[in-house]
Amino acid sequence: MLDFGVPSMRVAMTIAGSDPSGGAGLQADLKTFHQFGVYGMAVPTVLTVQNTRAVESISALDPSLVRAQLECVQRDIQADAAKTGALGTDGIVRMVANWARDCGAPIVVDPVILSTGGNALASGSAVAAMVRYLLPACFLVTPNLYEAGALADMEVRDLTTMRVAAERISALGVRRVLVKGGHLAGDATDLLWIDGEVTTFRSDRIGIASKHGTGCTYSAAITALLARGRPPIRAVDEAKRFVTEAMRSAPRLGGGNGPLNHHARTR
Repeated sequence: MLDFGVPSMRVAMTIAGSDPSGGAGLQADLKTFHQFGVYGMAVPTVLTVQNTRAVESISALDPSLVRAQLECVQRDIQADAAKTGALGTDGIVRMVANWARDCGAPIVVDPVILSTGGNALASGSAVAAMVRYLLPACFLVTPNLYEAGALADMEVRDLTTMRVAAERISALGVRRVLVKGGHLAGDATDLLWIDGEVTTFRSDRIGIASKHGTGCTYSAAITALLARGRPPIRAVDEAKRFVTEAMRSAPRLGGGNGPLNHHARTR
């Protein structure tokens, strides 16, 4: 476990889909929270049948059940930060957006639209609801190139278009946008937009097949660090280094796109 020397236990919540293989979704989020010394809570939204090779089926929960989980937990334990992952339907997105506006903690939105293997994890109406309702209620949104293109309604292919997309997404009502460049050619460079100020974060490209749950783990690490009081730029920098090492030291499990090493250390 990474020791940050903070005596009080901070709390983070994930509102996301379930991955029974443990590499992505709320399972990856909880592992990441634990690695950063944060107590994790989890509200499932979507159930999947998947492993490292394929997503075989997806089933979204009823929005009322998701809302009941959130309300029940919040009456008892307050989160210092929260994140969303796969939300599945527009009903769940709208409900989570209503909760986010009143929860009193920073919300990191990982706008999961497709799985790593290309399976749809959000309907078209859910993406539209995300743009209209959820982004204005969040603290930070963390799209990859495809997701940034879908949110900004443009093709995103390099650092120049990443910046344009971040500006467009910010205009939807969210002050902080992290466009992840993991699918760029060359170095994996991410771009963070905060009120018009841009910071980039670069790492070497790691040529391995174990990349399952990278986005979930990255956004969960940022959420854990925000829960611990890190400012946004530092939270993204530390999370980026953690994910890079988690990929570099991946355990090579499964016969497909394997999981990361959630025991990775960066110091």
